[in-house]
Amino acid sequence: MRSPETFDAYYVETRTRLLHEAYALTGDAPAARAAVRDAFVVAWHHWRKVGRLDDRDAYIRPLAFRRARRRHTARIWHRDKSLAPEARATLDALSKLSATQRELLVLNALSALSLTEIGRMVGLPRSDAERELQTATSQFALHRDVPTTEARRLLQDLSGPLDAIRWPRATVIRRSGAARRRTHTVIGAALATAALVASGSLVATGSEAEATSLSEEKASPGVTVHAPRTETGEAIIDEASLLSSSQMGRFGPGLDWSEKATTDNLGGDGLLAPCQRERFADPDGVTALARTYEGSVTRTVRRTVGKGDKQRTRKREVERVESTAVQLVEMSRDPDRAAQGFAAASVWYAGCTDPRTQLVSTRAVKRVGDDALALRLRSWSKEPTTISVAMARTGTLVVTNVVRSRGRAVSDKAAITGLAAAVNGLCGTEGAGACAGRARARTTPPIDIGTPGGLLSVVDLPPVAAVRGPWVGTDPERARNNYAATRCDRTTFAGKGISRALTRTFLFPETPNASQLGLTQTVGAMAEGKARDFVEQVRDRIRQCGRENLGTSVTELASSSSKATDLSVWSLSIELSDKQSFPFLMAIVRDGTAVSQLGFAPDRNMTMSRADFVALSRRVMERLEALDAKG
Repeated sequence: MRSPETFDAYYVETRTRLLHEAYALTGDAPAARAAVRDAFVVAWHHWRKVGRLDDRDAYIRPLAFRRARRRHTARIWHRDKSLAPEARATLDALSKLSATQRELLVLNALSALSLTEIGRMVGLPRSDAERELQTATSQFALHRDVPTTEARRLLQDLSGPLDAIRWPRATVIRRSGAARRRTHTVIGAALATAALVASGSLVATGSEAEATSLSEEKASPGVTVHAPRTETGEAIIDEASLLSSSQMGRFGPGLDWSEKATTDNLGGDGLLAPCQRERFADPDGVTALARTYEGSVTRTVRRTVGKGDKQRTRKREVERVESTAVQLVEMSRDPDRAAQGFAAASVWYAGCTDPRTQLVSTRAVKRVGDDALALRLRSWSKEPTTISVAMARTGTLVVTNVVRSRGRAVSDKAAITGLAAAVNGLCGTEGAGACAGRARARTTPPIDIGTPGGLLSVVDLPPVAAVRGPWVGTDPERARNNYAATRCDRTTFAGKGISRALTRTFLFPETPNASQLGLTQTVGAMAEGKARDFVEQVRDRIRQCGRENLGTSVTELASSSSKATDLSVWSLSIELSDKQSFPFLMAIVRDGTAVSQLGFAPDRNMTMSRADFVALSRRVMERLEALDAKG
């Protein structure tokens, strides 16, 4: 009989002890906690059998240890600044032992097992286990520089770093175990059906044939059987809370969406999304869960073959992946750390360092979780794509949806409603805070990504035709010279009353024979009245240059003025000789006390569109807010 009360009591009584052992085994507290937690999920799945065992620990301990070893990151304790030097030295000494020696030493010091039982667990006869334990104790004492009699105390002291560990309630564990049991039922039904179709007969297995490892799970609850995964992830975030393939339809109407994998993102390099810089935004987080998707379209391709009377048309269906997506969910230890993780991930995407990727827009989102943000980027690599990023923090959880589209971009509405759906999927689960209501979003200036106030970054820059490689920016330097100016205006930012004057140039160093190609921005701060006069002086000089110089043509592309801001954008063509002229795009921009001049010099067919340059000038206006705010 499945007794929840008995299981709950066993869980509360045993979890801390097993965590202590798993932590001593790996030195990785998050991995140890996740492993113990998963082991109890499996135990509840099979509680009818496990609950009748005389030694339940003999069933659950190996599960926890295997998962802890598989999850842990090498020498992770070196990154834990809160760890006491004594504990760090103990973990260092343990790490120098072989896996078998370490397990022998840990079990001998922290468990109530006899030496015969310990040997059985590590797969050694008692005599061999005793000999290996003696070697392990002496080696540990040598590396730790303590007497062998201190080994047990030092391992017991490792419980200190675990005092702050939070555990999910027993009811959460049982719900996950029940979901796991339902998953295996679905898999059993699917495999039975497949066997019946393939062989014409049905092979039945008894209840004792159930798998006992989380790594053997092959599907989320539902009717789709997925490929096996080597990791199940920390089930404290339920897989059922992630977006389903049917919910992905909003991100690409007409596409056939499918789930590709659901993992804890501990395998490979961990970089699942465009612009993602690290495996986790919170490297000290509790757990994480990630799901990847593909949206494909199937087209019928017709091809004519043969000649004359033998000519015929062949048809075949071709499937093409039009969109890929990933949903990332991370759990931090508390809301403050989650907020820091949210801020770190925001900088990943808003300051995307992927080559040839431009930030197009930024929107603040309200009524979704505790904090929310939506971004649109475009990649102008060999195959242009649009990238939609929507992310939110709810309590200790950070959820991010990233969709890369080859064809039609994800609409703003779909991005926001998809984020709301992702947050509401987590609503009410452990660690969640505010849920999502009727989402609202408004366009805002791009977030600060660490660039000096007022200056553009590579992520702001639009495509340029016929170039090789990505934009590369020089380091900002004091604006002694202003290469954004033309010979018409000869503007300088080195005058009296101008402060924080910086200049920066962006080039394509991988493009040969492009000596003229480049973009230069210069910024400076001055009194507001002086800033307005500064802009008017540039405007007057450009107008006068167009009227008085027959070899110079000036076309105004955009112009606006208010009490707080000014913007003027021109296309100039300066005649160098009867056969040669020099095209140039230039803008002067003011936001309060901050002024910037922007100049782009194309080279032959290597140029950006006028519309992109105007949009870039408006981005300068947004970036200038940071310089103006510094007064």
